[in-house]
Amino acid sequence: MTKPNPSLATAEEAIRSVYPLGLVWETLDPFLFCVHHNDAYPAGNEHLGPAASLEGRKIGNDFEAREGWRMYHGDVVPGFPQHPHRGFETVTVVRRGLVDHSDSLGAGARYGGGDTQWLTAGRGIVHAEMFPLLNPSGPNPLELFQIWLNLPRANKFVDPYFSMFWRDQIPRATFQDASGKTIEVLVVAGRLGEHVPPAPPPDSWASRPENDVAIWTIKMAPGARWVLPRGHGTSNRMIYFFLGSALRVAGRDLAWHCAVSLRPNLDVLLEAGKDGVELLLLQGRPIGEPVVQSGPFVMNTPGEIQQAFRDYQRTRFGGWPWRSDGPVHGREERFARYADGRVERAT
Repeated sequence: MTKPNPSLATAEEAIRSVYPLGLVWETLDPFLFCVHHNDAYPAGNEHLGPAASLEGRKIGNDFEAREGWRMYHGDVVPGFPQHPHRGFETVTVVRRGLVDHSDSLGAGARYGGGDTQWLTAGRGIVHAEMFPLLNPSGPNPLELFQIWLNLPRANKFVDPYFSMFWRDQIPRATFQDASGKTIEVLVVAGRLGEHVPPAPPPDSWASRPENDVAIWTIKMAPGARWVLPRGHGTSNRMIYFFLGSALRVAGRDLAWHCAVSLRPNLDVLLEAGKDGVELLLLQGRPIGEPVVQSGPFVMNTPGEIQQAFRDYQRTRFGGWPWRSDGPVHGREERFARYADGRVERAT
């Protein structure tokens, strides 16, 4: 049978596998995992926590989404108080709400509402990620992706480093299909045509163009059609269908909330259902090294993991210069204060 459009892949050619989505999304090398946090927080109190009873919640380990939101490991403000990392990077893409960052180097930041933080943990860092609820009279929705990107063996002991990609620095590529329906792509990493995102941290696997790392969110209007352009033939490519009721990939209809592993060297037609869709794309050439993970440490051998725990117990990766385990930054506007004292203010 002749394909309707010979330049586009069929489902049999394009789709390697399909996975259901849980709390933690399955990823492929060079990525380690992805989590989609989506919490409908209520109004905030004077401490920037929820103005609601916490009775019945597992404070310190609340992941149950009661009433549509979680405290995670926070006890006053939701979020993740101080915890260590070594050997990989976190990329935090905040769609709604705010995140307060504090770390063992003395750096701090408040970002959100379209901003991204890219943190290279390298040889070791301790940081906190808290979700302050600044609105005292109405809802404080929070939605973000946290993506863990591995580091190759040669870079696992580089100095910690973080970059802020403020929302006005991240390109948004807008397309219209033949029917005039809109497709919008947020280009966090990996250029899309003429749309070039800010540079990743210098020691990131993504800092080398030949590694083909891409992090895009794709928003398609109801009924929109868009051809996802091909990547490098050696890359791993996943799309995550997380919003909308129907999506067709290369002619195959897919259930809501699924991840699709695609062959990277093919142009693939995406078609949104009647409600529109939103997708996350993660792509990159695999590092191809052994991965040994224990909690917040990702190394190449069990011995390196044991050494990471010993180093953390001995040095605390620089200590913790903050007054609390889960600091928040008052009612400041979005900013970044780096370990060298440099301060950026979001525009």
